[in-house]
Amino acid sequence: MCGLALSGMVAGTALPDPAGAGTERAAAVRGPDCPPGTTARLAEPGSDTVTDSGELTPEQAARYNDRLREALRSLRSHEIAPPGTVPVVVHVISATDGRGHVSDARIRDQIDVLNTAYSGGYDAAGADTGFRFTLSEVTRSENDAWFSDFNGHRDRIRSELHRGGADTLNIYTADLGTGLLGYSSFPQDHAAAPDQDGVVLAHDTLPGGGRERFGLGHTGTHEVGHWLGLFHTFQNGCTTPGDYVGDTPYEREAAAGCPQGRDSCPHRGGRDPVTNFMDYSDDDCMTHFTEGQARRMAEHWAAFRSPHRP
Repeated sequence: MCGLALSGMVAGTALPDPAGAGTERAAAVRGPDCPPGTTARLAEPGSDTVTDSGELTPEQAARYNDRLREALRSLRSHEIAPPGTVPVVVHVISATDGRGHVSDARIRDQIDVLNTAYSGGYDAAGADTGFRFTLSEVTRSENDAWFSDFNGHRDRIRSELHRGGADTLNIYTADLGTGLLGYSSFPQDHAAAPDQDGVVLAHDTLPGGGRERFGLGHTGTHEVGHWLGLFHTFQNGCTTPGDYVGDTPYEREAAAGCPQGRDSCPHRGGRDPVTNFMDYSDDDCMTHFTEGQARRMAEHWAAFRSPHRP
């Protein structure tokens, strides 16, 4: 899923035929798979070099949703609400020659991006999710092998560096290759592998990193959405139940660029949610979460991440 080493990436590549009718494929090299329960953000979801979409199967998504519903039943009258703030620990992994260095200022900018996005500050019509984030610690590791091959060393890296419990957001930055922007674990899997919980970001996707089309910090926004339980807006395509959120329109496939006005599920209500943070659009196209997504994140928090859960 997340271990794709993509070659020949070209900006603006068209989305593939939904039936997969393409006859010529550029070479793609498959790297290590992501751990179970992780979902990637790819730079070019429609590129012919992509051999794996990084998306959960309908069956996997259904199992995660079933676990959420079961956990919520056990909460009974327990309050479903986001926390006051989420502590964030950022683990910067860089090469000994300085590649991958992320300054404290850029880290603070990333936290600011998260707080603006999750408060609805990029779109007046967007939801204030109630989630806020505060930087509690930064760790720095100079290690050429870890930096250039994070996926090959991820279990050791995360087991050594991870801080806090289910309610602490651990973010790791490193070089993830050409096409992979980031990935995240889901809250349902924290109990089974607590030291592997967290978000992994390509270092140049943080603000000021210079990543073309993806340099405003919204890979972080997107992946933290997964960390809080959200699926992609295009989960299940045009098929019920979509992304399990009632107020995000159905979407047949991931967006690339900013195709506003696209309607890939014309028999469903609403145009594609290409400006939603849980799509694959360019950073400057992403503007908001919905009230339904805010509610779903709060449910996941109460069920799996709150230190006060039963």
